[in-house]
Amino acid sequence: MKPSKQRLDQLLTSLGYASRSESKKLIADGIVTVLGQCVTKPDFKAFHHDVAFQGEPLDPREGIVILMHKPLGFVCSHDEGEGKLVYSLLPQRWQKRDPKISTIGRLDKETSGLLLLTDDGQFLHRLTSPKYHVPKLYKATLDRPLKGNEADIFASGTLMLNGEKSPCLPAKLTIIDEIHVTLEITEGRYHQVRRMFAAVGNHVTTLHRSRIGDLTLGDLKAGEYRIILEDELFPSSEGLTRGSIPTTKLDSRLRGNDE
Repeated sequence: MKPSKQRLDQLLTSLGYASRSESKKLIADGIVTVLGQCVTKPDFKAFHHDVAFQGEPLDPREGIVILMHKPLGFVCSHDEGEGKLVYSLLPQRWQKRDPKISTIGRLDKETSGLLLLTDDGQFLHRLTSPKYHVPKLYKATLDRPLKGNEADIFASGTLMLNGEKSPCLPAKLTIIDEIHVTLEITEGRYHQVRRMFAAVGNHVTTLHRSRIGDLTLGDLKAGEYRIILEDELFPSSEGLTRGSIPTTKLDSRLRGNDE
């Protein structure tokens, strides 16, 4: 889809910079420039990439994808009644974007690590579809020493979780020592890692997601985040974009559901 011009006040409002009335005042006060020239008319239409707010380019429009290092104690919910929200770690204006930014899958309150967020509804739907499987790596600390047969059980593709009708797909368990492991899974069942260890008589005391597909946290500290550039998701050498990439290709790269 070719980019189209949009009213300045609508642009600022949709990106969360200010309310519609506040946006009109900011524009009238000379805060906004188009191609380097001050524009004071809220109804002036311009391309998103030509507009600057206080001398800085505007945030990306719909389609922003964020990689966050989720800290412990935060919940992946828009309901403030559930506790501290991961969205509160984002800039205030990102919290006011329309459409809203939402997590791609979830990490529970007691799990830390790599979390993806986006405001692209179609992209979100594709990445959370249960039809596609991508490796996700977790580091876990266990309450009790391993028995020794867990790796074979997880790899067998026969492990049944309580309340499920089908067994888990094969998963790769790597033993660091008797209570520290990594587990690579390709599904996104509810609290899956914790439930898998419960099914073999153990209990996860700490859990951290370190990788989704080829994406890692890098040097991000807990609570930090960054925007993922399109070429990180879809290498330019493949000549693909988020809009043109075939569904099977797209979803083979990333997916994250409740763990």
